[in-house]
Amino acid sequence: MKDISVIIPAYNERESLPELTAWIDRVAESCSLSIETIIVDDGSNDGSWDTIKNLAKSSDHLHAIRFRRNYGKSAALYCGFAAAEGEVIFTMDADLQDSPDEIPEMYRMVRDEGWDIVSGWKQNRQDNKLTKNLPSKLYNWTARHITGIRLHDMNCGLKAYRKEVVENIEVYGEMHRYIPYLAKNAGFDRITEKPVHHMKRKFGKSKFGVERFINGFLDLISLWFLSTFGKKPMHFFGYTGIFMFLAGFIMTIWIIAAKLTLQSSGKAYRAVTDQPVFYLALLAVVLGVMLFLAGFICEMISRNSDSRNHYNVRERI
Repeated sequence: MKDISVIIPAYNERESLPELTAWIDRVAESCSLSIETIIVDDGSNDGSWDTIKNLAKSSDHLHAIRFRRNYGKSAALYCGFAAAEGEVIFTMDADLQDSPDEIPEMYRMVRDEGWDIVSGWKQNRQDNKLTKNLPSKLYNWTARHITGIRLHDMNCGLKAYRKEVVENIEVYGEMHRYIPYLAKNAGFDRITEKPVHHMKRKFGKSKFGVERFINGFLDLISLWFLSTFGKKPMHFFGYTGIFMFLAGFIMTIWIIAAKLTLQSSGKAYRAVTDQPVFYLALLAVVLGVMLFLAGFICEMISRNSDSRNHYNVRERI
């Protein structure tokens, strides 16, 4: 088994790959660690694959996977995790903004201090403050409060994982931003961070725009919902349905009682069907019933899921 596996998702990073792989080799030689580098070419069209093949010819510890098209960073990490053989798994962006010099210390923190995940923290970001830094601060503040994980930079590409972590999580869609949260939900809660050196992009341009923060927030809400109610959907749909049904039912009774009271006392009154509140009450009752039935359907789907009894066991005696 290798000491370290470094997984590098790459999309149109032909110019930076030779310098990055050479830098990793120097780090491996200086700290006497056995490191394998796994580059996942995520459908590049700039000749990155030819560069990777040339690099692999002169290295016995560089491996690569090539996608037929661009699937995204989560898909690249998923395949990289499956191929990794290292005791500690690193992820790193291919744009040279992450420093491989951080590898030895982060490796020591996982191996010797017992952390499950060590996440990089770009304290001094070398990005545009308006389009990257400020949205990132808001995004991380939101992520900290929803996930309960006190990381300043959850989306940092430079992270170190104990091998058991990546073996027990599934990264899909665009959930690479929330691997620490996925790990926490799988029982790996020893998560910390380390301030890391962040450099300006040397070649090319960023592949992510401002829309990633909107997508990231939506993904976070989805992940929170699935982790909280994924195996007990009736707890969400049932409670919500009962609340709406009771609210509509109480409103209906109140409207009818008010009308009967006014009628019996000889005062002027409006017909029940002439009151807008009646239709709101009726809508609440109908939605309550539909939500409750949706909960039953979700429970049936969950009961037939192959992962309904999947649990991570820490150890056996």
